[in-house]
Amino acid sequence: MAPQFPPSWAEAVAEGLAVIAPGARLHPTARLVLADRTGRSRRILIGPGCRVGAFAVLHGGTELAAGAEIGHGCLIGEPETGYALRAHRTGEGAPTRIGAHAVLRAGAVVYAGAVIGPHTTIGHHTLLRTGAVIGADSQLGHHLTVERGVRIGSGVRCSPGSHLTAEMHIGDGAFIGAGVRTINDKHLIWRDPAREEPLAPPRVETGAKVGTGAVLLAGVVVGAGALVGAGSVVTRDVAPETVAYGSPARVPNGGRP
Repeated sequence: MAPQFPPSWAEAVAEGLAVIAPGARLHPTARLVLADRTGRSRRILIGPGCRVGAFAVLHGGTELAAGAEIGHGCLIGEPETGYALRAHRTGEGAPTRIGAHAVLRAGAVVYAGAVIGPHTTIGHHTLLRTGAVIGADSQLGHHLTVERGVRIGSGVRCSPGSHLTAEMHIGDGAFIGAGVRTINDKHLIWRDPAREEPLAPPRVETGAKVGTGAVLLAGVVVGAGALVGAGSVVTRDVAPETVAYGSPARVPNGGRP
């Protein structure tokens, strides 16, 4: 089955800057932006059986593996500009990879350099910043903010409305409740190179669970298989296979149910 793509893509296809595999279908209003802020154009690759919805925008460097689905109004692969993670970004593009049979719901935003694993679902209006990496078979709910350089493993569930701070790690099979807040800066110093220190993102290890409304402070580690109760403020590490809750979070009775 020949691919179906908007007439506005024809020139890019003819020049090899957009490669669209058989069976792919792009809505007539889908748009491509090949050149980044530096003027460099990157190729867009769309695998067999992919679907791209109305008014979606795909930037140069976007790569959709077989069967990936991009919802209406999604923005994929846009380069970031401005100051972030102790550095200035110039708007240079990068490969942005969406895995096989991954699904991005309407309004999702995925910046350049992000990677989404196969069979993973990204919820409506969720934001993935530059360099975020999501493993396979994970589910991210709607209205999540996933900051730059976050690493999320496979089989992870992140509930709606949470904020995952830059460079934090979430291990395989972990669960993040709704409205969780995470912090990676102990001193809240910004744009002062003489005083800024390396960021200290929290970690949520394999199989750990963080309840709705919890707050993880900078540098804390929630150990493998641990459970943090809803509404807790985690100010220190939580040992593996323990239960902690409260503000600040404590481990009562040995930490076991």
